[in-house]
Amino acid sequence: MCGRYALHANPQVVALQFGLARAPQFKSSFNICPGGEILVVAGNGASRRRWGFGNKIANARGESVAARPAFRDAFRRWRCLVPASGFYEWQTVAGQKQPWYLRPRDAGLFGLAGIATLWQGVPSVSLVTTAPNALMQPIHDRMPVIVAPADYAAWLDSANDDAGALMRLVKPYPAQEMAARPVSPRVSRPENDDASLIEEAPPAQSRLL
Repeated sequence: MCGRYALHANPQVVALQFGLARAPQFKSSFNICPGGEILVVAGNGASRRRWGFGNKIANARGESVAARPAFRDAFRRWRCLVPASGFYEWQTVAGQKQPWYLRPRDAGLFGLAGIATLWQGVPSVSLVTTAPNALMQPIHDRMPVIVAPADYAAWLDSANDDAGALMRLVKPYPAQEMAARPVSPRVSRPENDDASLIEEAPPAQSRLL
């Protein structure tokens, strides 16, 4: 799954990364939570959508996204990218939840795979998830799908309804190309939103010693 993520980037850099004609308007955040409005890139440019179908389904399981009725049409016709600087997952350590901040090692900005729809009249998006890579496995049993820049065009092409070809993009990002660090449990509270959230912090187990 993907429970939180961060986006802190210059709008011009976002425009360049995702091939946008103009820089999108957004507020940088270090603690973006399901249920809020998020920046989304689709074939026609950037827009704002609520994260979560029906404000509840924040993530779509990649293995069934092409077949499940709630996601099938969105996967075939309304795929999008969600710009991110990193994402958080929580690991259970000694009975406590330890948050980790993860991102591609050599990318300060990247695209998470999303599917978009009008859910009860509200423009909404759900992030696509997949099985964990070797780095993620000790932390969580799911991870968001990270789309490589070379695959942006194929993922965003609304005329591309080849489910088999698209499903080949729904895969774990290479573990050796990712970085992870433990961060403060302050990120677990949505009202906390500052740069210190992504700084490395002692893991939960060491705080018990």
